Amino acid sequence: MNEREHLLSHHHFDDDREITFISSFKHTMCSSKFNWLLVFVPIALIFSHASPSVVFTLNFIAIMPLAKLLSFATEEIALRSGSVIGSLLNATFGNAVELILGMIALKEGLVRVVQASILGSILSNLLLVLGCCFLAGGIGCSEQSFNSTAAQTSTSLLGITSLSLLIPAAFSATTGRNDLEAENGIINLSHGTAIILLIVYALYLVFQLKTHTELFEDDEPEEEEPSTTLTFSVISLLVIALFIAVHAEYLVGAIEGVVDAWGLNETFVGLIILPIVGNAAEHVGAVTFAMKNKMNLCIGIAVSSSLQIGLLVSPVLVLTGWMIDVPMTFFFELFETVVLFASVLVVNYLIQDGKSNWLEGSLLLACYAIVAMAFYYHPVV
Repeated sequence: MNEREHLLSHHHFDDDREITFISSFKHTMCSSKFNWLLVFVPIALIFSHASPSVVFTLNFIAIMPLAKLLSFATEEIALRSGSVIGSLLNATFGNAVELILGMIALKEGLVRVVQASILGSILSNLLLVLGCCFLAGGIGCSEQSFNSTAAQTSTSLLGITSLSLLIPAAFSATTGRNDLEAENGIINLSHGTAIILLIVYALYLVFQLKTHTELFEDDEPEEEEPSTTLTFSVISLLVIALFIAVHAEYLVGAIEGVVDAWGLNETFVGLIILPIVGNAAEHVGAVTFAMKNKMNLCIGIAVSSSLQIGLLVSPVLVLTGWMIDVPMTFFFELFETVVLFASVLVVNYLIQDGKSNWLEGSLLLACYAIVAMAFYYHPVV
């Protein structure tokens, strides 16, 4: 009975619901100094009919604090559910931004932007987010450890993601991309592959949440207590996701104007710029956990997020394209597919020993910088 009273006092479950709501709201709004950027949310909505560059910039800035709040609400829920569910929730709601951006861009017919965004999300999580985690965590500790078995299981699944892109690229290279029969073959191949990847993702969830949970659990007990109620966290997730969807629509709508005005290509915008917005939530969350020496959570968020993009978000977008009659396929350009395959190999080599340090983080960030430069200078196909 005393333990129950102790939990109630820590979780702020007061009889007075108004005080509970207010305290939850205060904790949420004071959760980060980053939240002052929320002033750009109404500003972006007010200037929604300005020039494409202004609309893109304002909505880009507005989505970042919203992504941080999404991360905070998810972490609050995760404190009640353990590290396995926590990392899964963080990755899932972080990727909700990516899925919203992808669906809106697909509706606009921007297939190349969607494809680049998918690839960019996987690369930014594997190289940028994981690199920042290893670097930030390694500054405070000479060496950090994590469960190498769980990490390698995840990177093995990323190999299937790479395969799902390599096969359509090889298919196109051996049949000729201008052949109508070959194009139909790639579309049908992509639809079948999407269904198989969703089945693989469902099996991975069973593996992670039921049969091999111990591989993904954090060894250290959770010391933090939730500062908001579960109801408030769930409601805030839904409200924040709604605002993100609105800003994402304006952001995607301004892409074509920005491409012309800034002299960039759509692939670079989709591959480098959009993922920074889409992955802001898990990026902030993962680096925070790395500084707290919770490396299993970091690996879970960064790698699981890439897995969700490859095994859940991309198949859903391919099937969405099928439903709305937009030719969204797994056929990416050969250059992009090779970059992804090489990146997965590099990450696999670095995490196979189950230990990380600041130098490995620097190597991953160097890889990401090289990839970003390559796509910046690569001519539009």
